[in-house]
Amino acid sequence: MKIRVWLTILFTLITAAILLVFASYIYISAKKSREREYYNLLTKEAVTKANLFLDANVDAKTLHTIYRNNRKILNEVEVAIYSTSFQLLYHDAAEIDFVKETRKMIDDIVKQREIHFYQSDWQVVGISYRFKNTNYVITAAGFDQYGYNKLASLRTNICIVFLISVLVIYFAGRFFVKKAFSPVTEITRKVNRISATNLDLRLDPRHSKDELSELSNTFNEMLDRLEDSFDAQKSFVANISHELRTPLSAIITELELSQNKERSLEAYKVVISQALSDARKLARLSNSLLDFAKASYDSSEIHFKEVRLDELLLDAQLQLQKTNPDYDIDILFEKEFDDDDLISVNGNAYLLQTAFVNLIENACKFSADRQCVVAISYQEKNVVLNFSDHGIGINDEDLPHIFNAFYRGLNQKIANGNGIGLSLTKKIVFLHKGSISVQTEQGKGTVFTVEIPHL
Repeated sequence: MKIRVWLTILFTLITAAILLVFASYIYISAKKSREREYYNLLTKEAVTKANLFLDANVDAKTLHTIYRNNRKILNEVEVAIYSTSFQLLYHDAAEIDFVKETRKMIDDIVKQREIHFYQSDWQVVGISYRFKNTNYVITAAGFDQYGYNKLASLRTNICIVFLISVLVIYFAGRFFVKKAFSPVTEITRKVNRISATNLDLRLDPRHSKDELSELSNTFNEMLDRLEDSFDAQKSFVANISHELRTPLSAIITELELSQNKERSLEAYKVVISQALSDARKLARLSNSLLDFAKASYDSSEIHFKEVRLDELLLDAQLQLQKTNPDYDIDILFEKEFDDDDLISVNGNAYLLQTAFVNLIENACKFSADRQCVVAISYQEKNVVLNFSDHGIGINDEDLPHIFNAFYRGLNQKIANGNGIGLSLTKKIVFLHKGSISVQTEQGKGTVFTVEIPHL
């Protein structure tokens, strides 16, 4: 069931329920009002007949004549007058005696002073009436034909108006829901036109501040992110293809040349050494791409735990010096740490160590003395790490792009690389809610500063 149909039905049912409650209240109020008014009428008729009989001394025959004549044109009230000892003094129609008074009824009237009850659809009132120091009991019964007719007419009108109102509400609800959902229909129509080949299409901006405007704006923002992601993916795939093609082509060429003719043992060793070097480049590129993919995960999917940054730096130092014995890596503590929490963060040890390895390796690669100094300090909320070298520095043209994936500036002539290291490092630092900045001066060196919130 579509939302617009469901809303129309729900709106109709709720409004119909409110109307039904309101109509029921009106009908019940009218019914009770009719009942109350007719009991009052019966009481007045009973007192009037009693005054005519007891005070005006109108004889019973005359009263009977009046009663019979009135019954021909209207529903006359039937009145009976009794003594408290259950002696019948007067009755409008003793032969009918609709009420059929009993001694118990008379005693109840004397005791309660006044009673009301129904006899079928007839209403009956019994009152204790005092005249000249003598108590009498009067009963009056009548059928409120006029009142019942009014109630029946009211009930019919309520039912007709209720049904008509429900129909009007239903069709009005359909109209307004359709009008309210027309922007949604338009959004759906335009969204169906958007695919991977035309992600540049956008929904028309709405200048109102309603929920549909928020939906359109949010969807446009999502399309912006998707378009950026697709563009980045295309660029990523293109760069990977280029990076993989170069060492693979070199390996294939070297092996084909060595296969064409017999060579000396030394020549084969040279070919194998060159192929091995290219294979290592591929291995490093693969490892970098895997690390890049891990750093691109949603942070909720990466396992975080309490880790000490000084221990990760020592592990990074050992890892690099094992493969590059000529690297000179110094780790300095600029402040004393009385509390381990000041150098501990909530993070992923593998990713953080990968970031530190990249920064230290870059510092050593682009320095003539192959030296990197890592200074550890802390602030009120962050651990601060400075990776400094006395290398060639970064020129102004390359500086804005050093954190872009696969970007390699003029320094690539000095040392090999695949352009992933710094972009990967930035992703890892951001995953840990940290920041990274760089200060450089050509010919004098570079300092990368990493700040990560401590525990």
